[in-house]
Amino acid sequence: MKVLVTGFEPFDGAAVNESWEAVRCLRAAWADEQRAEELVVARLPVSFRGAPALLHRLLAEHSPQVVVCVGLAAGSRAVRLERVAVNVVDARIPDAAGRAPVDEPVVADGPVAYLSSLPLKAALASVRGTGVPVAVSNTAGTYVCNATFYALAHALAATDVRAGFVHVPAADVVPVAGSARALAAVVRTAADHRAGRIDDLVLAAGTEH
Repeated sequence: MKVLVTGFEPFDGAAVNESWEAVRCLRAAWADEQRAEELVVARLPVSFRGAPALLHRLLAEHSPQVVVCVGLAAGSRAVRLERVAVNVVDARIPDAAGRAPVDEPVVADGPVAYLSSLPLKAALASVRGTGVPVAVSNTAGTYVCNATFYALAHALAATDVRAGFVHVPAADVVPVAGSARALAAVVRTAADHRAGRIDDLVLAAGTEH
């Protein structure tokens, strides 16, 4: 089984992007996992056009059975397993190419939203087992992360690929090594679910607001 995991390049003047650092850390540790899955990693540009375009090329080149895209949520206090991608872009700041679309669709005439096809509740339980703070999130924002998540879900909507998006916090909240452990738990769980080795769980993770 082939697994694709992506992070993002630094943006908005930052020297690093914890999403890519966590993916790099995951790659370095993957051999020690002694898993049969082949792990492919890639760094995406923080670009409304560039990130989906590169992601589409990676999907065509590698034909993965599991895809986990990873982004940075600097204000988060936990790793966030994103449930929903919405078909809207509303950019607070320009992307790396200088574009700042407002109230535009990610995909013209696409559905309003897609749900993650990752086994979110089983992944939630797995990440909890690592001791890393984690939550199911019901909004991936309206910036490049959400646009990438939506483009991913749209591209794979008619397939049995397990695909979704994870946000990691800044390193001063959860160290990169901790985020990498969480990502490893998500990837392992998704691969086991895709292979039919486990079922997803029924586990409450909703909110009242």
